[in-house]
Amino acid sequence: MARVSDDELLQLAHTLGQKLHARGWVLASAESCTGGWVAQVVTAIPGSSAWFDRGFVTYSNQAKEDMLGVNPATLEAYGAVSEETVREMARGALARSQAHISVALSGIAGPGGGLPRKPVGTVCIGWATVDGEPLSTTCRLSGDREEIRSRAVAAALRGLIELID
Repeated sequence: MARVSDDELLQLAHTLGQKLHARGWVLASAESCTGGWVAQVVTAIPGSSAWFDRGFVTYSNQAKEDMLGVNPATLEAYGAVSEETVREMARGALARSQAHISVALSGIAGPGGGLPRKPVGTVCIGWATVDGEPLSTTCRLSGDREEIRSRAVAAALRGLIELID
């Protein structure tokens, strides 16, 4: 199975931008396993400065704590790849930006690093808005590293679109 195409990711980002702009909302992202790919895709859309504020790339646990305020106890109890952590990442991105909505991703893209409970392809995604409780999900994605990462970005963008709708 191939990775999600650049064209499909750009179309999702374009749709997201239209919905954010129509609502007057601004987005922030907090990324670990995707390394800024969400931010790259949304900033590829002309005019995205009207609806994208900033992206945080927090690959290490220390970066998640320092840049997003993730509680060390959360990381200790649940790990970086957990719905608890991505919800805190999403809240932290909102608190440290001018955004109205945020998305956070943390996962195991492989090829190594998987565990029986959290195999390669496990990606947790969290979304938060300024006026609601954070939401999260855990995806089990297949493929190689690039396929997993591109599918995670697509899932994150689709989740934002659904949340806005």
